[in-house]
Amino acid sequence: MSKLVKIIQANKKFLTPEGGSVIALNNVSLEVNAREFITLLGPSGCGKTTLLRSISGFEKLDSGQILIDSQEMTNFQPYKRPVNTVFQNYALFPHINVENNIGYGLDVTNCEKKERNKRVRETLELVGLVGLEKRQPSQLSGGQQQRVALARAIINRPKILLLDEPLSALDRKLRQAMQLELKNIQNELGIAFIFVTHDQEEALTMSDKIIVMNSGKIIQEGTPTEIYDNPASEFTAQFIGESNFFSGKISKIDDQLTVETNCNNKLIVNNFNKSDFINKKDVTILIRPEELLLNSDNKTENYYIECEIKQIVFLGTDFKIMCETSNNKTIQCTVRDSLRKNISKCKIGNKIKLFYDPSTLRILNNE
Repeated sequence: MSKLVKIIQANKKFLTPEGGSVIALNNVSLEVNAREFITLLGPSGCGKTTLLRSISGFEKLDSGQILIDSQEMTNFQPYKRPVNTVFQNYALFPHINVENNIGYGLDVTNCEKKERNKRVRETLELVGLVGLEKRQPSQLSGGQQQRVALARAIINRPKILLLDEPLSALDRKLRQAMQLELKNIQNELGIAFIFVTHDQEEALTMSDKIIVMNSGKIIQEGTPTEIYDNPASEFTAQFIGESNFFSGKISKIDDQLTVETNCNNKLIVNNFNKSDFINKKDVTILIRPEELLLNSDNKTENYYIECEIKQIVFLGTDFKIMCETSNNKTIQCTVRDSLRKNISKCKIGNKIKLFYDPSTLRILNNE
């Protein structure tokens, strides 16, 4: 697969009013393939928007390189780069209608009128706005405005589309619908999307690859399943999905790893590399809430955490059970609604055992 974008050791600092500086990008290197949907995921201030703006040309790197189609972009102004951006606030022209908002990029390049109208019509169909072309932006819903911004960005057929949290202003249901539509549009266009968000659901739903960022650095990159199933650190595990963390010290290493934890229970790990561990080493273990079970089977009957039920919350498709161990550590268990008969036996204040499969536990890097 060809490398459409190469970012090589990108660095960027911003000066603060107090006379200091903030590192926005710290030696960041990244590759994006043609037709790939990449999501930059991380908390506010992690550097994801700065990286996006550097690709578009709205920010200039202090050092490093950005190559698009093997061409160095340093001396290219934003309007000369083969990219377009969909901004968080959409930035629509309020005084012109939908059709002319979408066609604006073709108008400024003096596109022949017949070709211009043909491409506007095709783009209206692609984003589902046929019939609304004569409306002003103020006459559209938030979701419709988002589609106009997207249509305007793709009509020039850029090689890369950059999206800076474009769904953040939408309500949850519409946001979920637009996640699937964006992915469908990306597949139909066949161009690379680089999407910025701090919403893990958006990242998991749409991405071919997720780039987890923090403090100006790339912490981990991989497919959604790789990031979720095998987070490299506690930071990534916290940011993708819900997690139970158990700090402890290794007390025994044989075919299994035995860890004395901070929940007054031993945890047993099967899936590990012996050469990576020594006795008495401090480790952190991750168990996802959905991996804790109310009932045991042959795999799990000897592996459990004893605790007391403190709260039961119904979430529509799931029940979340909040529990507490004897030394007041809070852990959570998620049970599908299809197993409601098991939930009916759970009462606040009950002492229970939460079972686990030792092959699903993960040992995280302590950073």
